[in-house]
Amino acid sequence: MRVSLGLPVHRVDVAAEFVTGAAVAEISRAAEAAGFAAVFVTDHPSPPARWVRGGGHVTTDPLVTLGFAAAATSTLRLQTNLFVPAYRHPLVAAKSVATLDLLSGGRVILGVGAGYLEPEFAALDADFEHRNDVLDDALRTMVAAWSGDEVDGVATTPRPVQQPGPPIWIGGNSKRAIRRAVQLGQGWVPMPSPAAASAHLRTPGLESLDDLSVRLDYLREQCEAAGRDVSDLDVAFMPSGLDMFARATPDAARVVDDISALAAVGVTWATVALPAEDRRGLLRQVEAFGSDVIARL
Repeated sequence: MRVSLGLPVHRVDVAAEFVTGAAVAEISRAAEAAGFAAVFVTDHPSPPARWVRGGGHVTTDPLVTLGFAAAATSTLRLQTNLFVPAYRHPLVAAKSVATLDLLSGGRVILGVGAGYLEPEFAALDADFEHRNDVLDDALRTMVAAWSGDEVDGVATTPRPVQQPGPPIWIGGNSKRAIRRAVQLGQGWVPMPSPAAASAHLRTPGLESLDDLSVRLDYLREQCEAAGRDVSDLDVAFMPSGLDMFARATPDAARVVDDISALAAVGVTWATVALPAEDRRGLLRQVEAFGSDVIARL
């Protein structure tokens, strides 16, 4: 089990503490020293202001942010959780991801999702209705761009260090997302989600370990049907109480138990966010999580 730490670049309420290049670098170095295997960021280039005021969030550009994390570290993986290819032309996205992977020495994990905020699609002139098909096509184009020197007469070098490209982790709780992970990816990223929010988040609810286990059984079925070994796919999940809006300090023993239970059903990565009101407090939390949780895992 490996652990990825969310960089708090959505915390614009305390921007001087978290949303600077120096902050990203310092937090990333601390995460690497504490034993975290990766850091992650999310993707909202043009979220609706009404949604933000109602409890949503803004964030920095994911690949630029991870570039700062890469420059400050040497082994830390760089994860998008989740990047939405539909917001960008796939060749532009492929070049940006390949550049980050090249300059970081092959450390990118590209977590992707179909997206769910219809007004954000509208702001970017992106196709919301067919977003699942757009995602599938974009992934195929990006992999083609990474693994060759050109696509349809367009030069696509430089190539990423990782070949045939950075691992692609597919986000979403639906059966289609699981099938996509088996057909086009190297990992699956289910998300804890209350059933009541399924319509808004455009993905089925996932409220318990039993819910996750049922979907993992479906993942195994799809792997068997496709002739893939399920052990070739990573599964990343966020333990309860460690989301990006958490404010309570996590109980280390409970977190160890929760992550151990996730590992027992087939989860290979835990994605966590740690609460803090300032950078010094977050650095203490990162260090404590390393010694009290990661070391015990």
